[in-house]
Amino acid sequence: MSDHESTYVPKTGIEKWLDSRLPIIRFGADYMSLPTPKNLNYWWTFGGILALCLVIQIVTGIVLAMHYVPNTAMAFASVERIMRDVNGGWLIRYVHANGASMFFIAVYLHMLRGLYYGSYKAPREMIWILGCVIFFLMIATAFLGYVLPWGQMSFWGAEVITNLIGAIPVIGEPVLIWLRGGPAIDNATLNRFFSLHYLLPFVIFGVVVLHLWALHTGGQNNPVGILIPKERTAKDTVPFHPYFTVKDGFAIVLFLILFAIFVFFLPNALGHADNYIPANPLQTPAHIVPEWYMLPFYAILRAIPDKFGGVVAMFGAIGVLFVLPWLDTSRVRSMRYRPTMRTFFVIFLFVCFGLGWCGAQLPDAPVIGSFKTFTLIDGDLNSYLWLTRLFTAYYFVFFLVLMPWLGLKETPLPVPASISEPVLGGDEHKA
Repeated sequence: MSDHESTYVPKTGIEKWLDSRLPIIRFGADYMSLPTPKNLNYWWTFGGILALCLVIQIVTGIVLAMHYVPNTAMAFASVERIMRDVNGGWLIRYVHANGASMFFIAVYLHMLRGLYYGSYKAPREMIWILGCVIFFLMIATAFLGYVLPWGQMSFWGAEVITNLIGAIPVIGEPVLIWLRGGPAIDNATLNRFFSLHYLLPFVIFGVVVLHLWALHTGGQNNPVGILIPKERTAKDTVPFHPYFTVKDGFAIVLFLILFAIFVFFLPNALGHADNYIPANPLQTPAHIVPEWYMLPFYAILRAIPDKFGGVVAMFGAIGVLFVLPWLDTSRVRSMRYRPTMRTFFVIFLFVCFGLGWCGAQLPDAPVIGSFKTFTLIDGDLNSYLWLTRLFTAYYFVFFLVLMPWLGLKETPLPVPASISEPVLGGDEHKA
């Protein structure tokens, strides 16, 4: 697919003039006719869904920025004004707030699909790395946006996370002062966070363009996980349009229905009630938690007793994704043909959900409750903290131990010679 020749022919004088100077129409036409593996399933539709989410977040964010006041004395009131006095403001804000959650739902599913089908393997390493960059920028953007409403969770979340930066040796303190704009979180901090939150979505958009460029060069993976040779392009691929534009369109409609359910019926279900209380530096909430999509990493942070060690583990949980193409030693991409690895992948999914659950709990809360009173389990061991440490250990073992080791030791199932073979039963040559 990376060798796909252009079939676009300019028809009008304007098209010819533009094509010789800025071939943007040619790029779009070539992308629509790009040979695409014909066995792609609905897990491949999340790329289009993510593009839509990014556009929604940018458009609604620009509108909200017209009315938001990045001042500690007026930020909370400006958000309430958007909700109550701006025409359609409640809708724009709910779409933006829930859009962040929809964005992360789609990106997590997109990344898990890539992990399961081995989409990070050569020659697609750069596609995966750019995707990880987008994911990291999304986390940074979401954190900065969470601070802007200036509620209790906004303020104390910023207090907790920025303090972590100060734990970094040598550079931590200067970076912390620069980020806050002073020794404490105040008006300068809110202005900085607002500026960065407004800027980063456009940076994400730029990296998405690079991501698509790399995809156009490296080609798409497929559920079978095999490369399509030139001589089989006509048999194993179909044009992206209309076959996959229709498929993506249907998936986008279903996704928008889910999106609308949260916006119109459950607008605050994914948020925290304490963020509807104005920020008060003198009153600490009983339980400080980030948004749900950051809970697994927050749990990893709390699992390490040392502050700096927790910061390293939290960023390491993201950083390990960048080197994933070199950690997996298996010559087989898709876990369809790796039954042992597939079992550990299912456990990995359970661990990720478990980390999210533990991140939302008090670390010293009992897991088994009163059951611990008549067992041999010590009260300190029977807590979410130790369960979190167990999950954290497996998270890193999965990437740093299981992937390299199983890739060398596991005996995979026979991989088909082409993507048509699983459908046609190997008899395609008889057709």
